[in-house]
Parts: sequence; structure tokens; C-alpha cells
Amino acid sequence: MSITPHDERFIAAAIRLSRWHLGRTATNPSVGCLIVRDGVIVGRAVTALGGRPHAETQALAEAGVLARGATAYVTLEPCSHHGKTPPCSEALIAYGVARVVISVTDPDRRVSGRGIAMLRQAGIEVDAGALEAEGRQSLAAYLIRQTKNRPYVTLKLAVSADGMIGRAGEGQVAITGPEARAQVQALRTETDAILVGIGTAIADDPLLTVRTPSLESQSPIRIVLDPSLALPLTGKLVETAREVPVIVVASEEVWPLSADAEGLPPSALPGYRGRATGLDPSFGPPAGGEIGKRRDPNSPVSDGDGFGLRQDVGQGANPDPISPLVGEMPGRAEGGAALDSRRAALEAAGVEVLYCNPYHPEVLLPALATRGISSLLVEGGAKTARLFLEAGLVDRIQLYQAPGVIGERGIESPLLTTDIPSGFVHTGTLMFGEDRLDEYERGL
Repeated sequence: MSITPHDERFIAAAIRLSRWHLGRTATNPSVGCLIVRDGVIVGRAVTALGGRPHAETQALAEAGVLARGATAYVTLEPCSHHGKTPPCSEALIAYGVARVVISVTDPDRRVSGRGIAMLRQAGIEVDAGALEAEGRQSLAAYLIRQTKNRPYVTLKLAVSADGMIGRAGEGQVAITGPEARAQVQALRTETDAILVGIGTAIADDPLLTVRTPSLESQSPIRIVLDPSLALPLTGKLVETAREVPVIVVASEEVWPLSADAEGLPPSALPGYRGRATGLDPSFGPPAGGEIGKRRDPNSPVSDGDGFGLRQDVGQGANPDPISPLVGEMPGRAEGGAALDSRRAALEAAGVEVLYCNPYHPEVLLPALATRGISSLLVEGGAKTARLFLEAGLVDRIQLYQAPGVIGERGIESPLLTTDIPSGFVHTGTLMFGEDRLDEYERGL
């Protein structure tokens, strides 16, 4: 039997259901499942908070005996391997469903195709690929972590009418209105982690939590790119580190001498780069001239995030990842004891210090994936945004445009709607009050 409009209606409902627990199912994907008998939904479920139980087993339990002879609509291929719970394919067989309609085949090598084969061998009819594009978008974080060994990266920028994202020396500047800010809070609830540069962390002293009433517990892990451990111990991030996790990404140059027998930084350890990387080699930087075209070549290299920037990314630009300025970070020979003291103070406050070059997102992202982070929201700092854009490691762009003007001492946005990198497709425009949101995505 081929996929019908009737099937697409139910798989669309399963996809909507799957979004309920985005960012809240640990390393497991948030999957939606409907059990339908004679056109009536008799069981429905989404992957439980924390990742277990899976959607299929919950939906089958709700349907009970009505599952026999019914059709199961599921957004991701049912698992076929024994993990902490029995395979969902076995549960579908045991309950006697007659047909399974799947949106996306699981890329996990333990599952891919095996779940479908197990169902068919049991005499169950299986149709896969129903609304696959929509299904893949809802599972984007899981699919990217499985296939590229890194989190799915969303870059969020709020830009004034004159192309600025803030004003130098003034900390947080409200660019968008309350409706747009509420939407950003909703985005945070669906994301595993949020990342800013140290310049933003110092200038703004942000919390980076979810402030929507009753949803505070869904706050993402906070990550700060902080090469020299400059995060203030009295700032909001450190003070709340035991309530909502904080990871500080420090330069390997400040790796504590006592960390291992030889005092070597992570990059000097055997096999480090092989373990940390694993990105799809086709996922390269944007084409020349796409980013930074509006930047004045005579403008200062630093704009507050603590990063040294290439002056251009056009023809002949340095293809290597961004490197820090000479003298920007203290080495072990200078200030080593002070750095060790700061590290100890941060860790005593509950902050995790991750030694992984902050200027190499192609190494940092896989390191975050090993911590179970499947989705990352890059939210703070012009240079931090450029860092990920120039590395070609942004999957989705959310660009808010507000009618207000920043004026003098404005910090120029690294991106406008007129210079979106190639490879991104405009997927929609929404209005939140007077603010316009344009969203762009790469193909998965």
C-alpha cells in the first residue's frame, strides 16, 4: 500500500506531537506516535522526558487491545536493538498492529533499516518516507548528532533597523519587543545548550535561562567561550551554576599542569583530534565573500567578544579556523598559579571547565556531543556568530529585524538578510509585534 493523503494527515499530527518534548529527551530523539484504528486515534504518545519510555510503547499501552489490526504512525523508524528497554519493533509486533507508517528512517547503525525489516518479517505492512522533509526537520538535532557527530546549531540574531545588534559599552540593549523575546524563550526550552562569548558574558552578565513562568526547569545548559578563564565569579552565570549547568570552554594553553601525568593539554594527548572530530568533510565553510562583506577593513579587530577575527573571508582568505591574537591569553609560564586558582574557584562554584580550543568549533562541537548535547543555540556576540558562520557550522539562522535604531557606537551585525550564506534556504517569515523573524535552514 502506498502512502495516502489520509496517512499524511496522521503522520503530520504525529510530527506535531513529537515537538512537545524537543530538547527534553536527553540523547534520545523526541518521537511522536499515533495508533489509529478505523480512522480513529486510539493511542498517542511522545517520547517521555529524559528519553524513556519511547513513544511507541506508551501509545500501544494506551491503545491496549484496540492496537490489534490498527495502523501505527511514527515519526522515526522503531528501534530494533536491545538497550535499556526492549525494542519498539518487538512491542508493535506483540500488540498485533497490521501496518506501520514511518516518516524518517533512523540513521543509527544499530537500527537503520533493521526495525523495518523486523516488522516486515513479522507480516506487518510498512510504508516509510511519509512527509519525510517535515519529519527530518522535527528530528534535526538527533539526525545531525547521529550523522555528523555534533549538535545541530541555531544562530539567533536580533538586528536593529540600522543593522546593529547592540551598542558598545552598554551591556544588554533591548532591540526586539516583548512578543519576540517571548518567542526566544520558547526556543530556549527546545534547545539542549546555549552559547555566548566571554565578551557578552562580561558585558551583559546574562542568566541565559528560561524565564517563562512554569517553564524555568527547561533552561538549557549555559556555555561560555572563555579562553583565559575570565568569567566573573560574582556574575549571574557562576552564581547559578549549581541550579542550571554552566560549561566554560577554556584554551588548552591554560590546561592545569596537574591534569595528567605529563601535564599535556588535550590536543597533545594520543588520538585526541581523531576522537574529537568526525564531521562530514563536505560540510565546509561558506563560499568566499559571503560573510563580512560589509565590514570595514580598517575597523578594529576586536569588538568585545574576546576573539581575533580575520579581516575578510573572500577570495584568498585564510581558510584555517580563527586564532587568538598574540598575547591575548596567558600561557602556563605567566600567571599559571592564578589560572589554577580561578579554575578551582569556578569548579568549586559548580562550573565545568572544558579544555578545548574555543576558536575551533569543529573540535568543540563533537566534544559537546559526547556530553549528550544534540542542539546548540548560539546567541551572544558578533564575533562568536562569525566564528560559527565562517566555520560553516550553522544549520539554522533565526534573524529578528526590529524597527528601532541603535545609532552611535552600534555593534554591527555579522549578518543581514542581504548576505545570507549560500546553502541556506529561506523557510519562513513570522511577525511578533513590530518585529520580523526570517528563518533560514541548510538541508539535512
